[in-house]
Amino acid sequence: MPQFVTLASLAALKISRLQRADCNGRSLCLAYVDGRVFAVDDMCTHEDASLSKGSLHGACVKCPLHGSRFDLNTGEALDEPAEQKLNTYAVRIVGDDIQVELHE
Repeated sequence: MPQFVTLASLAALKISRLQRADCNGRSLCLAYVDGRVFAVDDMCTHEDASLSKGSLHGACVKCPLHGSRFDLNTGEALDEPAEQKLNTYAVRIVGDDIQVELHE
């Protein structure tokens, strides 16, 4: 059964805009874009590169290694060399806590 887990503070994410969060053996990339928080897998699907070390371009995160961009809404790979989409996760804000719904 899916459950929401607190992974970070909204105040800290607003400053950094990208942040890695580890929970239950998963690494997620949290992104703050235009007042909304997104959560996707942190590892690029092309090669092992942390997306939280990349850059934001609107509602897309760009991989720091080979430049592939991923849509934060859908996880879709928008540029080669990445072809496989990222997993996306539901996010809710409770006070200052960013909570992400983890599914198995």
